[in-house]
Amino acid sequence: MRQVRSIWNGAISFGLVSIPIKLVNATESHSVSFRQIHTEDGGRIRYRKVCELEDREVTQAEIGKAYEDADGTMIPITDEDLAQLPIPTAKTIEIVAFVPADRIDPLQMDAAYYLSANGVPAAKPYTLLREALKRSQKVAIAKYALRGRERLGMLRVVDDVIAMHGLLWPDEIRAPEGVAPDTSVTVRDKELDLADALMDTLGEVDLADLHDDYREAVEEMITAKASGEQPAGTPAPARSGKVLDLMAALEKSVREAQESRGAEPAKKAEVRPLAKKSTAKKTTKQTTAKKAPTKKATPRKRTA
Repeated sequence: MRQVRSIWNGAISFGLVSIPIKLVNATESHSVSFRQIHTEDGGRIRYRKVCELEDREVTQAEIGKAYEDADGTMIPITDEDLAQLPIPTAKTIEIVAFVPADRIDPLQMDAAYYLSANGVPAAKPYTLLREALKRSQKVAIAKYALRGRERLGMLRVVDDVIAMHGLLWPDEIRAPEGVAPDTSVTVRDKELDLADALMDTLGEVDLADLHDDYREAVEEMITAKASGEQPAGTPAPARSGKVLDLMAALEKSVREAQESRGAEPAKKAEVRPLAKKSTAKKTTKQTTAKKAPTKKATPRKRTA
């Protein structure tokens, strides 16, 4: 792994085993950032940090943090105050349990980090914990302190590295009340069959093949404007009327998904020939039934 700047140094507490580690970000943002400007002359809009009492701009070195009391009183809080808090997770990722991975609700997932062994002595206990996690097929639940608050984390193995996902506390997850449709709806088996067929047709995807189309379009637009060219126009979205028939919409979706993957719409091809054969059989029977009396009636007339 290439060298990246650590954002936190501490240790993993694994029973009586202590593993010195460095915490580094596992993700990075590739989004295009914009600046605020004055639309009349293009001048940059900047935010200046001003002391309200002295009415002057202050530097970053002069800025601290404080807690605002209910009556507006500011109570200064220093980094030393936070470092001396009587909690074991101030500089430690304390493992408290090992649970199956499916016990973790994805709604709790937050930021992701890599845990790097800090120094040669940490290599052996780091590898021990990594291999124990692999063999148990479980994840470790831990508590740690970062940026002024205690947090919950989940440790798991990614390749040969221990990764940690920050977790939201259970009381930070909102209950999904009032979100589901409040009307009574009945879904037929045929509709479920078509939905299954659509899911099977769309199939799976390699997430590595997905990319950010919006970011690419923004970059192309910026490049065009920087060179004095006219940015490409936005393609008109396909007009679609109101969906009145769910079955028809599902059938059309299945056909389009099959065509986009070069597959023949099997259902459509099978239904039409069967319909023609059944119609031909019925027509033949009706014609035979009508002609039979005519053949018998002709000899009678000649005999008479």
